[in-house]
This record gives sequence, C-alpha cells and structure tokens, in this order.
Amino acid sequence: MAVPTDKAELLTAIETTFDKLMVDLARVPEERAFEPSMEGHVAGTQMSPADLAAYLIGWNELVLKWLDLDDNAQTVTFPEIGFKWNQLGALAQKFYADCAGLAWAERLARLTTVKQQLSRTISQRTDAELYGAAWHGKWTKGRMIQFNSSSPYTNARGRIRKWLKTQG
Repeated sequence: MAVPTDKAELLTAIETTFDKLMVDLARVPEERAFEPSMEGHVAGTQMSPADLAAYLIGWNELVLKWLDLDDNAQTVTFPEIGFKWNQLGALAQKFYADCAGLAWAERLARLTTVKQQLSRTISQRTDAELYGAAWHGKWTKGRMIQFNSSSPYTNARGRIRKWLKTQG
C-alpha cells in the first residue's frame, strides 16, 4: 500500500490494514492467545498474540495522547515520557504490562475501540493540519499517525499470519 499523502488516504490505509489484521487475529484460538510463542519486539524475546494486541493498543493510545496534548497546546514528548526512540523495546514491554489484566476478547475489543477513536480524530482534522507542515522533526502529523497505526497493523498481520502457519 502506498504511503498516504492526505486524510482520505490515511483513513483508508488505517481501515484496510486494521480490517485485514482483525480477520487474522480472530483466527487465534483463545486458549493459545497468551502463549509466548512468537518473536518479541525485543531481540531474543518471545511474545504472545495477546502481547501483540497490547502493543497495538499502546501505540494507538499513545498517538491519541500526542494529538490531545498538541490540541491543548501542551508539549508532546516523543515517543513517551521516560522513553527515547532507541528504547522502543522497553516501551513495548510497558504496553504489554498495561494490558496484563485484560482477557483476549477484551484486548480485541479495546483495540477496535482505540482504532475507532483514532479514525474519528483524524476525520475531524484537515489535510493541511495532517500533511501541511512538519510536526516531529521532518514528519507531518499524518505520517506520524501512519507510522504508529497502519504500518504496525501491517507488521502485526505478518507476525500473526506467520504464527498461525507455524502453529498448524
């Protein structure tokens, strides 16, 4: 899929990649969802499909936080307070822990909800706001949203499909 260059393309990318991902996540047997049997976000570690869902929830919620802070003229700390861009493995671990008490079905529901919230907030923005100026370094808001929503959905789908294939 091409890199989105406007709001309509961004929304399409998010919806398309999310819908495909959810079809594959629905194929994960609930009784296997918490087995740490796929390559983790930190080299040399293993994670579960449930951890992968937590990771996606975490990034989507973080993007919403960035946008909310920016909307309220507050400083946005990228990627997150207490983390640097070279500490994304540790941030992934935080996301897993944040969802530790959620069952598989609850994680899928929360992922769907946060994706819907993200789509709504994107819909309320203009192309100029999303793509008219750099927001973080050289990246526009639209590109930062895409980096942390539709791109991870695509990556997660590849991981889940590989996992499903190896699990028989």
